Amino acid sequence: MCGITGIFDTRGGSDIDRAALQRMNDSQWHRGPDEGSLHVEPGVGLGHRRLSIIDIATGQQPLFNEDGSVVVVFNGEIYNYQQLIPELQALGHVFHTKSDTEVIVHAWESWGEDCVKRFRGMFAFALWDRNRQTFFMARDRLGVKPMYYALLDDGMLLFGSELKSVLAHGGLRRDIDPLAVEEYFALGYVAEPRTIFKQARKLPPGHCLSMRRGEPVREPVEYWDVQFTLDNPISPADAQAELVERLRESVRLRMIAEVPLGAFLSGGVDSSAVVAMMAGISSGPVNTCSIGFDDPAFNESAFAQMVADRYKTDHRLEIVKSDDFDLIDTLARLYDEPYADSSAIPTYRVCELARKHVTVALSGDGGDESLGGYRRYRLHLMEERMRAAMPYGMRKAVFGTLGRLYPKADWAPRVFRAKTTFEGIARTSVEAYFHSVSILRDPMRAQLFSPRFKAELGGYSAHAVFDRHAAKAGTDDPLALIQYLDYKTYLVGDINTKVDRASMAHSLEVREPLMDHELVDWLATLPTSHKIVGQEGKYLFKKSMEPHLPNDVLYRPKMGFSVPLARWFRGPLKQRVQDAILGDRLRSTGWFDSGYLQHLVQAHQSGARDYSSPIWTLLMFEAFLRQVVDGAPAQAGRHADNTEQLVAAQ
Repeated sequence: MCGITGIFDTRGGSDIDRAALQRMNDSQWHRGPDEGSLHVEPGVGLGHRRLSIIDIATGQQPLFNEDGSVVVVFNGEIYNYQQLIPELQALGHVFHTKSDTEVIVHAWESWGEDCVKRFRGMFAFALWDRNRQTFFMARDRLGVKPMYYALLDDGMLLFGSELKSVLAHGGLRRDIDPLAVEEYFALGYVAEPRTIFKQARKLPPGHCLSMRRGEPVREPVEYWDVQFTLDNPISPADAQAELVERLRESVRLRMIAEVPLGAFLSGGVDSSAVVAMMAGISSGPVNTCSIGFDDPAFNESAFAQMVADRYKTDHRLEIVKSDDFDLIDTLARLYDEPYADSSAIPTYRVCELARKHVTVALSGDGGDESLGGYRRYRLHLMEERMRAAMPYGMRKAVFGTLGRLYPKADWAPRVFRAKTTFEGIARTSVEAYFHSVSILRDPMRAQLFSPRFKAELGGYSAHAVFDRHAAKAGTDDPLALIQYLDYKTYLVGDINTKVDRASMAHSLEVREPLMDHELVDWLATLPTSHKIVGQEGKYLFKKSMEPHLPNDVLYRPKMGFSVPLARWFRGPLKQRVQDAILGDRLRSTGWFDSGYLQHLVQAHQSGARDYSSPIWTLLMFEAFLRQVVDGAPAQAGRHADNTEQLVAAQ
């Protein structure tokens, strides 16, 4: 696991500013504290920070092929590298290391751009082929590993594992993209391929970008996409058995390491299943760690202990105070973009705990998306049955009116919030799902933004993100469609971003067995009836895990990493909320309606409404403006160093 960065002159072979490249590389020291190196030649500069996991002795980067004509920097893991090495040796390639990194340069020589199709893993890499005068970047299929890039006006292309490394160059304009702001306040993150800055982009998951020097820069090309065929005739019993074997194999591949290895154990189904598989493979006790909360309403550590006791893991638990809100500014610096998932706080803490004992941790991330675990999936299917019973025009007229007239009930469980249900039934399936996952829904964003900002949007809505992906989904199955949307949006923009930044802040590698693309591809062949049965999500997965996990773990309500935002904003953070949301920094943008900001704060703090999610979203946006935008480009490297110092001090 590493940090990569670089500069490529798309037009010619000009001298690379080595000092700028060094700043870029130093800015992500936390991603690779073990080693760091640069490679510079005319028109190309590559930087690498290494967290040594595999082939510690000889796997240094940048890494070259036999004659030095191909050089690569790589972040991630190629889990099937041991199978690819003899295949490449048979084609005449000579290996000088035992690392998965070297597989990339030889695979490129033999298979060109198609090399990415042969890799099973999580990865982001960039390589330069001097003979072909070609620069090539690629990102893994599910976007586990990040890749940012920007094309400057002078033809220089910058890239990095984090946006801070691109900012550290000093040449990137910090003009904020208003369309990204709209996406952020709808979703809580800026969706791929956009970034918060107009000039920068994210390489989308499952895409690669090839550039030949002297030619115009092309758009990224997709090399993989999940196909929901839902046509697998396998019986439920056989599917359960195959799922266990596929998960076991995925876990086994992710246990290859030359450093201490363990797992997150939340007490939920996914992480517990991963630990169960690890215990069956490992020759000794598995290292596990959990975060508990001093507020019983948010604490599920007892369920984690059940699994730890069953498999006799070397288990560590730390209790986090429910007022753990000192990380707001630290998170703003870590994420580089506005990011509004408050579970970033406990995720940061569990990574901090894990790193005290291991260098690699397996997680259960990705299970809800692939296996049908989210409660919102079941609610969507219920609404979809209602939508199917009535023509769209009639639904829009009748239920749209009811939704507008019905009072909002924040206090009620969603299933009893008639206003939300009416609004969902009045929409198309894609519109309804977008509506259900939005933090600030359309009417709220209409009130939040000023007339000036709405003019800058030019009619753009974050709806467009979902519409774009839905058009490519290749399925009209209600569950498969929203699973596909989550793969393209929430999983990569929220979950993977959260885990990557939180883990790498502590120089911890996290591996996700449930995001193995071969497992995802197979699950996409299974009919919906295998995944959700009645009101039971993850049905197939839970049945397959019954021999391995207690029923109390399998069939309890999902809790997740929640934090008590509503209480914070009425109590210890009351003044901070007022200062940030009603203060000068947000006001200076001219983008927000001051009256509506006042309403959000007063209504929440009086107890009249629960606006905790919108307030957190605004709070993190204000922190981003102060911590990232207001930093001068020349100070970007130092700015990042400050983050690392803070991380080290925690």
